[in-house]
Amino acid sequence: MKDRAYEAGLAMRRRVLGTAHVERSFAAATDFDREWQRFVTSNAWGAVWTRPGLARKTRSLLTLAILAVLGREEELRLHLRATRNTGASRDEVKEVLMQVAVYAGVPAANTAFRVAKAVFAEIDAEPQKRAIPKRSRAKRGAR
Repeated sequence: MKDRAYEAGLAMRRRVLGTAHVERSFAAATDFDREWQRFVTSNAWGAVWTRPGLARKTRSLLTLAILAVLGREEELRLHLRATRNTGASRDEVKEVLMQVAVYAGVPAANTAFRVAKAVFAEIDAEPQKRAIPKRSRAKRGAR
């Protein structure tokens, strides 16, 4: 019997965080935390992130705000990188962090801005993946 929440969560987790990250998380799991990986995938990603009430980008921005407020820098870094997959722009991230400053405090926002700057600099320094253009049908037929 398939666990629909787990399967849906796994697909969403891959879409948001990237397949490479998800595969690394599962590969690093041990007997101690394997159930935890399944729990997070089923509940956070399968039961909440897949709900229809909010767009993926909105969930992403809310997650950034919550992580900034809680001072969870490691998870904040992960979800800042994920904005490439959720459609959240850097300007939107900046506005969220300004909101954090007003409602949760300048120190929380200051740390989050520092982390975001570092993550965005890392992303900007990464080699750009270039799509290989597909040959047109006309060219294929000419062979």
